[in-house]
Amino acid sequence: MRHNNKTSSFHLTRREFLKKASAIGLFAVLPFSLPIQAINSTGSIAIPDSSSTFQGRVIGKKVIIFEKPSLKATEVRTCTPDEILDIASVIVGDEEPAHNRVWYEIKREGFVHSGSIQPVATRLNPVNLFIPKTGLLAEISVPYADAIWHPEYRITRAYRMYYGSTFWVNKLLYDAQGKAWYHIPDDRWGTSYYVEAEKMHFLETQDIMPISTKVPADRKRIEIDLKNQTLIAFEEDVPVYMTKISSGAKFSNGNFSTPTGTFITNRKRASRHMVDGEGYMRNSYDLPGVPWVSYLTRSGIAIHGTYWHNDFGKPRSHGCINVPTDAARWVYRWTLPQVPLVEQSMETEEGTEVRVF
Repeated sequence: MRHNNKTSSFHLTRREFLKKASAIGLFAVLPFSLPIQAINSTGSIAIPDSSSTFQGRVIGKKVIIFEKPSLKATEVRTCTPDEILDIASVIVGDEEPAHNRVWYEIKREGFVHSGSIQPVATRLNPVNLFIPKTGLLAEISVPYADAIWHPEYRITRAYRMYYGSTFWVNKLLYDAQGKAWYHIPDDRWGTSYYVEAEKMHFLETQDIMPISTKVPADRKRIEIDLKNQTLIAFEEDVPVYMTKISSGAKFSNGNFSTPTGTFITNRKRASRHMVDGEGYMRNSYDLPGVPWVSYLTRSGIAIHGTYWHNDFGKPRSHGCINVPTDAARWVYRWTLPQVPLVEQSMETEEGTEVRVF
């Protein structure tokens, strides 16, 4: 199930809410959202009924499947990067790593730690024949899709686009074989590339409809707890949503800790190509299609979706607040300003309060 507004789990006090959710490190690593009561006493959670098979994409270079949900268990095999695994269930495993005890049971093989697995699905889509010049927002709906510079020149790959990343599409093209491709203008470099049309799903108005609009703007706030690596949204001082995060970290080439203080979400983008500007340096990044970006500072600190790791609960970003893509979309919808689907970005003097401490 997905969070739309509130669930019965949010009648807990803030302390109870945080303690129960953080105890097993469950939130923010599943391919779906669950209320706290869905966690049973054994620490096992069944995958809910769905028309789509839940899968996991291998993110890390050395991801190991174990016989049991423990780093001390016997190793079964090492996975290859971007390999797609079928997820049978979600398990609360051994006490280490303490920040994230969630494991995925892989069908007929064993268990893999969730931190290096992106929950994905494979959903192919019909071709959209009507795309305005202003563009339409779409998301990658398969584990990954290779973007190429042009359908006539497939020698080199421009980027590999990953599940849940978002892009503005402004043109449809058919190649000589009759395959449909969408044209994507890059919002960072000014270049463009093409992705197979069936691998992209167009967002509709209901997908980003604002949440809890009847709650006065000054009665909403977000608290980001850097010590516990959590984000909690409040309405009238009642917690209504929680997700684990990965905040800024200290790397060998600098301290990128997330700044503390009180901010507002006064600038948003549904998609952003994020680059550190110094791609040759260690810990650098070049991430196209970062989804659901809600900025907190003029320097670019933001809450946004994450497809390059699933190991929430410890600092590991360059200052931003990494959250799962579904959580980032929820924040994007719940906070001000309200952004119409047709707008690629929006900036205002108003926004929802965010306290970082």
